[in-house]
Amino acid sequence: MAANILVVEDEPAIQELLVLNVMQCGYRATQAHDAPSALAHISRALPDLILLDWMLPGSSGVELARRLRAEQRTRNIPIIMLTARTDEHDKIAGLESGADDYITKPFSPRELMARIRAVLRRRAPQMSEETVSLKGLQLSPATHRVSAHGTSIDLGPTEFRLLHFFMTHTERVYSRSQLLDQVWGDHVFVEERTVDVHIRRLRQALEPSGLDSIIQTVRGSGYRFSSD
Repeated sequence: MAANILVVEDEPAIQELLVLNVMQCGYRATQAHDAPSALAHISRALPDLILLDWMLPGSSGVELARRLRAEQRTRNIPIIMLTARTDEHDKIAGLESGADDYITKPFSPRELMARIRAVLRRRAPQMSEETVSLKGLQLSPATHRVSAHGTSIDLGPTEFRLLHFFMTHTERVYSRSQLLDQVWGDHVFVEERTVDVHIRRLRQALEPSGLDSIIQTVRGSGYRFSSD
């Protein structure tokens, strides 16, 4: 599933250029021109990454970043700060506000996309287009193909996203509500037991390869992908 990137930039020409570059690289783009409109978008659905201009009308990008980092729901959203400021002091201030990366204007589209991919790979690996290989499984987000020991496995879209998330977040236990937020999205309201249904379908798809046991049920807590 393509990452959704929220572009927060008040200059229309720069915003249009950013959105164009984001979409040309296969990502989805949402636009906001100031902090209130950005917060309105975020209240409806969490983006996978925010491109955030430092100099916004009213509340600055630094202030918005600090606010997002202070709230439980938004604290883990990857943020790349965009600014014309080049002083080291300003760079430190941007990073200390909670930004994951900092890029100064003017910048090339190639550099920007490299930064986006690097931050997504580090902070939200399930949004990366890189092929993941683990325990005899190989999953390609770009081609939407999965194989086990070289044999193709047919997965539905939800099972594919679920497996991709597990393969990029091994060993940690995730509750049903956490999986709903991470795989379905926090704006989607479905019963927690829906997770059990898709876990069962995923295990059934993996069963012929003998890999169904790598998705473990942790009683009273949730599910874990075991890489041992």
